[in-house]
Amino acid sequence: MARQTGPKDRLSRREGFDLFGKGGKLTRLSQTPGVHGPKGQRRAPSQYGRQLREKQKAKRLYGIMEKQFSKYIETAMKTKGNTVEVLFATLETRLDNVVYRLRFAATRPQARQLVSHRHVLVNGKKVNIPSYQVKVGDSISLSEKATQMPSVKKVLEAKEFTLPGWLDRKAHIGNVKAMPKREDVIEPINEQDIIEFYSR
Repeated sequence: MARQTGPKDRLSRREGFDLFGKGGKLTRLSQTPGVHGPKGQRRAPSQYGRQLREKQKAKRLYGIMEKQFSKYIETAMKTKGNTVEVLFATLETRLDNVVYRLRFAATRPQARQLVSHRHVLVNGKKVNIPSYQVKVGDSISLSEKATQMPSVKKVLEAKEFTLPGWLDRKAHIGNVKAMPKREDVIEPINEQDIIEFYSR
């Protein structure tokens, strides 16, 4: 199962956005990585460069490799309806992302690990495939063992958290009430640049 490895701070700094939920632990966000990073502003990116950065940002945000991401784009373009809505509905209903959105995990990488280690149940059955697509009406819960993990307990005990409107949660059980829409994605992503990049 392919996944992103290597220093995560560099990826966040390259995109100018906290991709992995590090918060205050992430330093020098406004400074691009590499030996030329401290030299200040570079020239304005070309149209291609801007589109590439948006594509890379979305890929890294959801923890998806190029082959899978381009497949999502291709499927969205072939599906009837709004391409952008189809794309983000597919990305948001990945099981690892749903676990993150339900606040069962503090970050998407942590959510992916919970799924991969068989700590997540869909309709009462263990699923260890992060890319598994949940559907409306599905129930997502954590195993008893997972709820006893210190890192998970800390997240579950947090009193202040906001769920997207398409999800519902009680304790460590969540439900998919509806399909997510583009406006449910709060991260700053320019979807038009992404679509144009793959339409070349």
